[in-house]
Amino acid sequence: MMATSTPRTIILAGGGTAGHVNPLLAVADAITARDPQAEVIALGTEVGLEADLVPQAGYELSTIEKVPFPRRPDMAALRFPMQWHRERTKVRQLIEERHACIVVGFGGYASAPAYSAAHHEGIPVVIHEQNARAGMANRLGSRWAAFIGTAYEGTGLRPAKGGRIERVGLPLRPAIAQLAGRLQQDRDATRRANAQELGLDPDRPIVVVTGGSLGAVSLNRAVAANAGTLLAHAQVVHLTGRGKIDEVRDLVASSAGPDAVTGLGEGSEPGRDYHAVPYLERIDKAFACADLVVCRSGAGTVSELTALGLPAVYVPLPIGNGEQRYNAKPVVDAGGGIMVDDADFTAEWVGEHIPPLLADRDRLRTLGDRAWQYGIRDAADRMARRILDLIDEPTSTRSEQ
Repeated sequence: MMATSTPRTIILAGGGTAGHVNPLLAVADAITARDPQAEVIALGTEVGLEADLVPQAGYELSTIEKVPFPRRPDMAALRFPMQWHRERTKVRQLIEERHACIVVGFGGYASAPAYSAAHHEGIPVVIHEQNARAGMANRLGSRWAAFIGTAYEGTGLRPAKGGRIERVGLPLRPAIAQLAGRLQQDRDATRRANAQELGLDPDRPIVVVTGGSLGAVSLNRAVAANAGTLLAHAQVVHLTGRGKIDEVRDLVASSAGPDAVTGLGEGSEPGRDYHAVPYLERIDKAFACADLVVCRSGAGTVSELTALGLPAVYVPLPIGNGEQRYNAKPVVDAGGGIMVDDADFTAEWVGEHIPPLLADRDRLRTLGDRAWQYGIRDAADRMARRILDLIDEPTSTRSEQ
């Protein structure tokens, strides 16, 4: 797409967690790849991850204060109207001063005031929703949205009259997007190279276990307590989460012996290849060589694993309104994964089900193929195209919708 003579100023609102910031930055990169003259401004808070990640990525960050929606009649609820008005006014001033032509939100504290400000300034609102069930900010913004891009069908969101909604997938962070490309070109060579880089044996099956940066105690205990059985069939890369590695090491030692557990790159011979580390900055390298992933089913995890075509055992976090179950369900329904309730995911379940699954290469291949078919790998570019097309759409056409 050719850039226009007047640079287009685009506000991307979101932040707080990596789940909001990474898609925002992926879309920012896709916009500037299509229109190098575009001015992209990220809108977030000073306390979220965006405060570090946005400047590191080379984008301008404008901040407002967090304005959580009140959930009960207390002092916070009494202060909310004034706080809301103040932060929305800041966004309206930003829109006016920078002549922004569109606001794109990814959920989180900064998005709701941005949606409202954009509506009052008469510029288009675009939303990306990464979860199967939309959060409060995006539910609010959807009433004004000209376009809603989702990672899942059936989010419950509805755009404004004349607007559009489309499953575009989750905009992938660069490491995962690049890995997807390499896997598509030569999965076997990519797997072998990354296994060797991590000190693993590429000729033996590899199971990756992760509960996210904080870990998942139930996953840790169920898998580590059955280390002896698992190591007869596969190598294990276990990302325990910060502060949880000592318990995992003790459980592995009790199950498989004190010499079984190592770090990464410390041994790959059979019987001594349960690799436990708190966290892996380059988790894409573990995914690159995984034959099976055992994990929670956060929206980002599910979208990344399906984009990579990886078979997974999803164990949804059993809190809230069951959001993680909704994330995994369409993938499982498509034949791209297995879902197990947290209460059922025990050491006994691991011993009974994981070894036969690893031995059934045809089933693993089918799970991976169907995950790949469900996954979307060009979500960032899809969002960028919709955003730029909407900017270029005649104002008269939008006003008629």
